[in-house]
Amino acid sequence: MATGIKDKVAILGMGCSRFGERWDCGSEQLINEAFGEALLDAGIERRQIGAAWYGSALDRVNVGNSAIPLATALRLEGMPVSRVENMCATGTEALRGAAYAVACGAVDIALAIGAEKLKDTGYGGLPVPTKGTLADLWMPYGSAPAGFAQLAAGYRARYRLSPQELKQAMARVSWKSHVNGAKNPKAHLRKAVEMETILKAPMIAEPLGVFDCCGVSDGAACAIVTTPQIAHELGKRESLVTIKALQLSASSGREQSTGEWDGSYVQNTRNAARAAYREAGIDDPRKQLSMLEVHDCFSITELVTMEDLGVSADGQAWRDVMEGVFDADGALPCQIDGGLKCFGHPVGASGLRMVYEHYLQLQGRAGSRQLKNPTLGLSHNLGGVPYNGVCAISIVGLAGV
Repeated sequence: MATGIKDKVAILGMGCSRFGERWDCGSEQLINEAFGEALLDAGIERRQIGAAWYGSALDRVNVGNSAIPLATALRLEGMPVSRVENMCATGTEALRGAAYAVACGAVDIALAIGAEKLKDTGYGGLPVPTKGTLADLWMPYGSAPAGFAQLAAGYRARYRLSPQELKQAMARVSWKSHVNGAKNPKAHLRKAVEMETILKAPMIAEPLGVFDCCGVSDGAACAIVTTPQIAHELGKRESLVTIKALQLSASSGREQSTGEWDGSYVQNTRNAARAAYREAGIDDPRKQLSMLEVHDCFSITELVTMEDLGVSADGQAWRDVMEGVFDADGALPCQIDGGLKCFGHPVGASGLRMVYEHYLQLQGRAGSRQLKNPTLGLSHNLGGVPYNGVCAISIVGLAGV
């Protein structure tokens, strides 16, 4: 019977590039920036890595559709290297491949890296059909902002919130991320923004304004994983971080083809969360988790995710947000590094970037944004739209917790 991978895989080292508009470099430089930090942190030589997984979802202009660009950028001579993509869950998918390889004994040490050079592609989140049926139709639900605006409408209708109540809560989600991002030297956006500015920003897809939406960035993040035993043999004993759970849930089309879904939650997140908590041995996530990194592609997504993860009661996340539960000094800090909103969202790197923040926090290396004695961190990615997408959840923590 399957037992999961809890504590079977340790993180030997991690690295992350600076996120932003990196016009000064290409994908290969971003990859090396993240990998160089991870390799130094791990204290090994690259020849000791047995296999690598490369996550890139949208940067086809620079990386094509194979893993050769990673092997070339890092000079991984003769090494088995795989390229994976799973929408916004791509970075976590790369970590899943590397972790599973170590857990099953296929290799002793594995590399997971996610990278995206989106600014050069012109990708901005609003698709422009060029030909075919879609080009001839007006599809208001066809963009990411439109899809998640429907989540806001569904949530407000179910819990009978006024437009002002929901707008205030969403604005506070974004306000918090800007406050946190200002403390992060690797973040794309490093400026605090006043609530009034967020509330009065131009509308993108009602009720989502400019500050309710994350942008896209260039960046890379990287993890080197091994077994706890090998980590100990390599001298990694203090504050060793292990993987407690890695789970994935993909849409089957049910939300779109039945009348069961009311648009107020994301079923995939609930599915993945249940499986992750079971694998990690967590029965009270609000009390047991120390910190969260969730997929705040839009402010409403973060708010609804709190209920989908079970850290807020259904219909109460907006109150928890307004009461500061998820602030840096709150009961359960979320997006302590600025999140997608401010750290940035190079799609293929985001899942690994989230784990990178938890890794630093667990080892007491997060600088001015360091939390007090964290033990468990949950990362959440959501690719696609609420009614048709994929969710990935990873939970990492100190060994023995």
